This record gives sequence, C-alpha cells and structure tokens, in this order.
Amino acid sequence: MDSPIADLSELLCSLQPVLNAGVFVFASVPARRDLQGIAVLSTFHEAEGVSVIAEEREAARANLPVLFRAGWITLNVRSDLQAVGLTAAVADALGAANISCNIVAAAHHDHIFVPIEAADAALHVLQALQRNAETQTIPARSPRETQCPPSPPCWVPNGR
Repeated sequence: MDSPIADLSELLCSLQPVLNAGVFVFASVPARRDLQGIAVLSTFHEAEGVSVIAEEREAARANLPVLFRAGWITLNVRSDLQAVGLTAAVADALGAANISCNIVAAAHHDHIFVPIEAADAALHVLQALQRNAETQTIPARSPRETQCPPSPPCWVPNGR
C-alpha cells in the first residue's frame, strides 16, 4: 500500500476524483435509534443525535428523515490525515463554482458530498483542479522534481 501523501502540491496533482454511482443522503436520528439492519456509509454522534450518511434507497427503506441528497465523490489520492490545505483547496474550488460540499476524511481517502444535481459539475471542477496543479511548476525538492508525478487516467463509472 502506498504511503499517505502530506504535501499539498502532490495531493492536488494526484486527486483522481471519482463520482460513485448512486444517490446518498444525510439524515439525523435520535441517539437511541437502533441502526442495526441499516446499511450506513457513515455515522457521527453529536449532542443532538446521530448523523447518518446512507444510500438513498436504504434510507427510504429505514424511514430515515432526509436532510440532504448528495452525489459522493471519492478523492483516490491516499491523503495523510495530517495534511494541511487539501480540504480548503477542494472547498475553494467548489465554492468558486457555487457548489456546496460536505467533506468526510477517512483513514485512506477524502470523500466529498455535493448536491446531487451538481455532482457532475463538481467532478469536472475537481478534475480541473488536478489538471491545473499538474501544469504548474511546484517548488523543487530535488533538481528533477519540478512537475507533478504522472497520474493515471481518470476513471468515472457509468460513463460520467
């Protein structure tokens, strides 16, 4: 497995954003709500209750109250949890395109949830962010390291 990347320039050059198939929702339920039997993507316990991210059909099956319908974009770069600036760069790029985002950092990747109707546009913004980073010269760590490393082609499911 690759080592996590902490350098912002290298992270931006290696974003590899992928739009996951499906519609995902944010919901909030009381802390006492039993979530067993519900396939959730993520939970977070807050004073007001448990925030849940789940696939829309699963949330409907469980009668979860939907707060936000989202497209889910995974940044396939293996980001270091202590990296500085990635969240800000992604939020700034999407904000400049008037696209809201909710970012979830996980152990290996960052996950961006955007309004479902803006998911394709958000993917294009993040791909452009990576392309722009790849074409800019970054400060050299050695005489040969003046450009981003080559990145694999971006794969998007369902022909998106």
